[in-house]
Amino acid sequence: MLLNGTSSSGKTSISTELIHQKEIHFHHLSIDDFFHNYNNFVNNKLLDEPPIELDHQVVSQIVDDSIFSVYHSTVKLFSEMGLNVIVDTVIDNDNRFNECLDVFSDQPVLFVGVLCSEEELIRREQLRGDRNIGLATSQFDQVYRVKEYDLELNTEQLNPTECAEAILGFIKSGKEYSAFRRLSERKVDVS
Repeated sequence: MLLNGTSSSGKTSISTELIHQKEIHFHHLSIDDFFHNYNNFVNNKLLDEPPIELDHQVVSQIVDDSIFSVYHSTVKLFSEMGLNVIVDTVIDNDNRFNECLDVFSDQPVLFVGVLCSEEELIRREQLRGDRNIGLATSQFDQVYRVKEYDLELNTEQLNPTECAEAILGFIKSGKEYSAFRRLSERKVDVS
């Protein structure tokens, strides 16, 4: 299952609810964990200040796409092992979206849009205190350009438990996971 939504939209809260229910055993793989582990690694290796400070955009160009590739490959590995994977990610550009389509095209993917208004995202971001203010807003237009999902969940209208129940209901209904397959059959441009 692939949960797509901006930062602070509620993906991790929904994932936590899915993990705690007892009907289906899930493995939660969050892109945040991959970046957190990488950042900890770099911070522990750089004992002193680097000789020059790099612009965030330069760092992003050097490592972000690679981390996303390792993340997607790990998700595919878990899926190939027969595990039920919750993919907790942000698809915020064409390269990442098309990589997902390429890597997961042969996997059954329940594609879930985790939706939230920009105003609510800003409020949540300020309450969290662990995100750069403006991150969700910077992702909003790109992430929500994708309009084709198997299931859409508005986290302003549903709490995480209700969202998890909606996902479980969809899974148990036997409905086909078709959105991701349909998207992978054509050239996708989400930016």
